[in-house]
Amino acid sequence: MNGTCIVVGASHAAAQLAPLLRQEGWTGRIVVIGEEAHLPYHRPPLSKAYLLGEKHADDLLIRTADAYARLGIEFRLGERVASIDRAAKTVTLAGGERLAWDKLALCTGARVRTVDWPGARLPGVHTLRGIGDIDGIRARVRAGGRAVIVGGGYIGLETAAALRTLGMHVTVLESAPRVLARVSAPQVSAFFERVHREEGVEIRAGVAVCGFTGDGGDVKRVICDDASLDADLVIVGIGVVPNVELAAAAGLAIGDGVRVDECARTSDADIVAAGDCAMHPSPWYGQVRLESVPNATEQARSAAAALCGKEKPYRTLPWFWSDQYDVKLQTAGLNAGYDEIVMRGEADSGRRFSAFYLKDGRLVAADCVNRPQDFMASKRLVAERIDAPREALADQDFDLKMLFRTAPVLGTT
Repeated sequence: MNGTCIVVGASHAAAQLAPLLRQEGWTGRIVVIGEEAHLPYHRPPLSKAYLLGEKHADDLLIRTADAYARLGIEFRLGERVASIDRAAKTVTLAGGERLAWDKLALCTGARVRTVDWPGARLPGVHTLRGIGDIDGIRARVRAGGRAVIVGGGYIGLETAAALRTLGMHVTVLESAPRVLARVSAPQVSAFFERVHREEGVEIRAGVAVCGFTGDGGDVKRVICDDASLDADLVIVGIGVVPNVELAAAAGLAIGDGVRVDECARTSDADIVAAGDCAMHPSPWYGQVRLESVPNATEQARSAAAALCGKEKPYRTLPWFWSDQYDVKLQTAGLNAGYDEIVMRGEADSGRRFSAFYLKDGRLVAADCVNRPQDFMASKRLVAERIDAPREALADQDFDLKMLFRTAPVLGTT
């Protein structure tokens, strides 16, 4: 196809979608517009290898500038799209320049939730989303210093692990009764709380943060509803918000994200959306919005095909991972609405187990800690809706792959 395709947002989804357009037969211009000064880069290592100093910014690039150039992909970095005119098929940049498009891809991602507590803008109070955020955090890391992390989700816990490895005294504050309360079973939360305490991190759940105070300009204390804590560094990690404002202002259908069909098309046939900003239909879980690299990668594949007039529905089971110390958590599926947990191994001792989530007797998700074989088997069991008896899931000596041969396959639709 000829013409111009503009990709809004230089995210992971954009880094996949633009080259895939060439594979699908797009012969015209491809222009990627991103607010950051960097080419698209891998974000998961930010709170781990990049924070630890094991990787540099160039190591995070998904593709090099030369790779994009060979594909004829243009970048407008450090620029922001201010509006979309669907009737005129133009985008207007913040500086006033207007660019015409024949097809448009929204890969706008998500932004961190911010707080308006007193002292939230003091030097030393950080959020964590991009390379610049980590650079600011790294400048304040010192062995023996005190770091307070507000938020006990995966990003908060991964950052806690990295800062502890760097020799800081780390406290994690979580407003819910336990860490990971939104995404995991109590057994999994208890496991991660135990692991972090064994590594020297203080975990305080059920705590409400009220604000921050400084001394000489920098943050020095975190004020909670029941106490206050000394802090040389504060990181606020309380989740993200999808960037849907451009789409909403352009009149596209919006839910918890930009609404798309199984081929990543929005309510405008000439516009697709992919990645953290997109809400799509899942064969297993209904309408969902996923914040993950695998989702961005696979959804970009469907979006690129759709822009070239092809049908490649996105039907990939959600999966995620998290690395903390010597612990690798791999999650297959989404556990929303589960009514039963089956444990394989002991979560209250050691660092190797799996938690299987059942709904109405059927496996819908699994959290696998240092058990990659369980994870791979769980992905197929959930995706193909293969019956998984409780006794088989709980038995560590039973090879879950045996269920592929013995249980009926019900399909994914």
